Amino acid sequence: MIKKHWWKALAVLIVLYSIIAGMLIPLKPGILQVHPYNLEAGTSPTLIVNTYNTKFEQGDNIRAWISIDSNYAIPARETRMLNNRQLSIDFDLPTFLPFVEKSKSLALVLDEKEHGAFVRPRAINITQNTIDTTRAQSVWTYPPIKDIHRYDKMSFPMRGIIYETIKNTFYHVPLWFGMVLILLGAMIYSIKYLQKADPFADLRVLSYTRIGVLFGILGCVTGSIWAKNTWGTWWTFEEIKLNVSAIALLIYLAYFVLRSSFEDEEKRARISAVYSIFAFVAMVPLLFVIPRMTEASLHPGNGGNPGFGGDDLDNSMRMVFYPAIIGWTLLGVWMANLVYRADVLSYKMMEKELS
Repeated sequence: MIKKHWWKALAVLIVLYSIIAGMLIPLKPGILQVHPYNLEAGTSPTLIVNTYNTKFEQGDNIRAWISIDSNYAIPARETRMLNNRQLSIDFDLPTFLPFVEKSKSLALVLDEKEHGAFVRPRAINITQNTIDTTRAQSVWTYPPIKDIHRYDKMSFPMRGIIYETIKNTFYHVPLWFGMVLILLGAMIYSIKYLQKADPFADLRVLSYTRIGVLFGILGCVTGSIWAKNTWGTWWTFEEIKLNVSAIALLIYLAYFVLRSSFEDEEKRARISAVYSIFAFVAMVPLLFVIPRMTEASLHPGNGGNPGFGGDDLDNSMRMVFYPAIIGWTLLGVWMANLVYRADVLSYKMMEKELS
C-alpha cells in the first residue's frame, strides 16, 4: 500500500514544506528608502536611510558607499545609527563625477559584519554642473568597495517594490507550471482516445482538464493579488502576459461548453479530444512566445524584463521553488486521479442502469 501511494505522501510533504519555508524564512536585510533623492556634485549631503530586516546596535561598524559601478564609488565620511533600522550618513561629493551625463542615478551600498553587504540600485540622483571625467577619476577610489561581509543566514533576496511578496513565487509560479504539465497530460490522453476510442481515456482528459483549469484560476488569483501589491492594480489590460493568460483559460473553459453541446457520447468524446489538443497547442505560444515578443513588460520573464535571474531567484529560493513545482504538480495529478475515479464510478453506474 505504501509503495503504491508514496508519491501522494511526497506531494503533500513537499507542498507543506514550500508553504512553511516560504512563510518562515525571512528576507535579507535591505534598503527601503533614501532621503533626499536629488543631490548636487560638490556638496556634503546627509542622507537618512531606512532599512529593512536590520537590527543595528550601538557600536556597529556600518560602512556606506555611493557607487557607480565596480570601478567607481565614494565612501561615506561618517555613518550614525538613529535606531536599529535607520541610519544617518554623511558624504562629501566631489565636484567632478566620472560620467558624461549631467545627472545620473547611483546605487547606495551598506556593509556591516552581522548584516552583510546590501545595495539599493538607483537610490539617489546626482547632478553635476561641470563635466570633467579626467579630474573625476583622480577623486573616486579604485577599487572602491572591498572587504565586505557576507550574510550567511538562510534568507530570501530583498528586492524593491515586491518586498515580502517575493514569496508568492512559491505559490503563483508553481501553480502555472503545474497547470501546464497537467494540461499536457490531458492532451496526451486526448491522443490516446483518438487512437483507441477508449472511453476511459476521455474521462482522463476531462479530469485532467478540470484540475488544470482549477490551477490556472488559482494562478490568476495569486497573480492578481501580487499585482495589487506591486503594480497597485488587480489587473491591467496593458500587460500582455495577463491578457494572453486570460485568453488561454477562456479557450479551456470553452472545452466544457463544447462537451455539454453533444448528447452522443462517442461524438462528444472525439470532438472534445480534438479540441483539447488544439487548446494545448494554442496555449503554448500564448503563454511562452507572444509575451516575449513584446518590447516592454511589467511581468518578469517577458519583454526585456528577465525572470529567474540571480536577483529574484537565488540559491536559497531555488531550494523551495523547484520542490514546490514538483509538489504542486504531483498534488494536481493526485486530484485529477480522484476526479477520474469518481467519473469512472458514475460512468459504470450509468452503464449498469442502461443495461
